[in-house]
Amino acid sequence: MSGAASLPALSVLRQFNALTKPRVIQLIVFCALIGMVLAVPGLPNVQQLRLASAACLGIYLVAAAAAAFNCIVEKTIDAKMKRTSWRPTARGQLSDTQTLLFSAALGVAGSLILYFWVNPLTMWLTFATFVGYAVVYTVVLKPLTPQNIVIGGASGAMPPLLGWAAITGDVGPEALILFLIIFLWTPPHFWALALYRVEDYRKSGLPMLPVTHGSEFTRLQIFLYTVVLFAACMLPFVYGMSGWLYLVSAALLSLGFCWYGWRLLRSYSDALARKTFRYSLIHLSLLFAALLLDHYVF
Repeated sequence: MSGAASLPALSVLRQFNALTKPRVIQLIVFCALIGMVLAVPGLPNVQQLRLASAACLGIYLVAAAAAAFNCIVEKTIDAKMKRTSWRPTARGQLSDTQTLLFSAALGVAGSLILYFWVNPLTMWLTFATFVGYAVVYTVVLKPLTPQNIVIGGASGAMPPLLGWAAITGDVGPEALILFLIIFLWTPPHFWALALYRVEDYRKSGLPMLPVTHGSEFTRLQIFLYTVVLFAACMLPFVYGMSGWLYLVSAALLSLGFCWYGWRLLRSYSDALARKTFRYSLIHLSLLFAALLLDHYVF
């Protein structure tokens, strides 16, 4: 037997947990939480803390549902790629029906929490994010265009906007600035990964930029995006969302990303591409941590 019924209970739980892509979900919830925190001047009160807790839970569940649904759609592709061949759906350890029911249960539970315990706007925005990632990006864009990660990056940039909407009940310009930062961060982050995984993507048949346009063009795009991202990272200070602590932190972090992009453009190696990918994760995490620290310290 290859289904979940043949596995010990603990192993089954681990398989279902793997479908949710926990590391990605943690970053999503963290970015949403930053949006919530920045939407509150000063320290949150008890009601706002309860609202934020419910919003984090709801967003986590819907994001996990989207990740699980993605595993169904891409199980054949995942099986061909070393990076994803371990996933339970790719290995046949969980069936499509089991995964679909799991995804539906998470999605419904998360949506109900957001609708009744947070607000309808956050629920609908989160649902739109689910559709954008699980359907528009995964089903339509990813197999059709090398610009898939650029267009589909809008879904990945939604978390801080969702967090802001959860607390305020609307979408302000501050939330749109945070959205823009993640939107511009996504292509250089993902293309760095695609560079050193290019053979995996070639085997899968997906039209990723390094496959369709080559390494040099992709590296140029990465560098150009890091430059544009640098400018976007200055916007919170320019708009008055943050102070000098954030400005200095954002400038140093973004210069580091530009430096990695420049080095990658000048002289490529898989090792450097891996370092660039890892640095991109550090960049976003510390950038938002600096926003958080600046918000409370200054």
